Amino acid sequence: MPERARNPGDGTGRESGGAAGLLKQIGLAEVYNPSMLPTLRPGDRLVLKYGPGVRPGAVVVLRHPFQHDLLIVKRAVERRSGGWWVVGDNPHVRNDSREFGTVPDDLVVARAWVRLRSPRGLQRSFWPVVRWAVSAVRPLVAVRPLRSSSLSRRLRAR
Repeated sequence: MPERARNPGDGTGRESGGAAGLLKQIGLAEVYNPSMLPTLRPGDRLVLKYGPGVRPGAVVVLRHPFQHDLLIVKRAVERRSGGWWVVGDNPHVRNDSREFGTVPDDLVVARAWVRLRSPRGLQRSFWPVVRWAVSAVRPLVAVRPLRSSSLSRRLRAR
């Protein structure tokens, strides 16, 4: 999922020192691709927290292992030797660890903290605007995706 990311610091995002240090660890990104549907749609914006703090199930922004100038958004599934195993929430898009393997720690740029959903067209009535405002800002919590092997084992047992 290519995207644009803006970091108000010097590019590293790892400085500290009071409120100014906290602001240098926060950035914005915009989602362009459908690989994280239904969690993230193209046009959504993400509030990012740079630095460590990746947990299994977290939505992360990382550099593509083969194109380092391309940033992608994926879910960190598990820690493996050599880095993180990352997948998209959309099973029909395979631009993830199933294609390029584990992602080294130094390619993980940030963890997505909050999703900001952009409005879909101009709304003129009150209630659609209220519904959009309620659903537009959502925290992205770490969710462990179901593994297909454990799901198929449970289905075979019945």
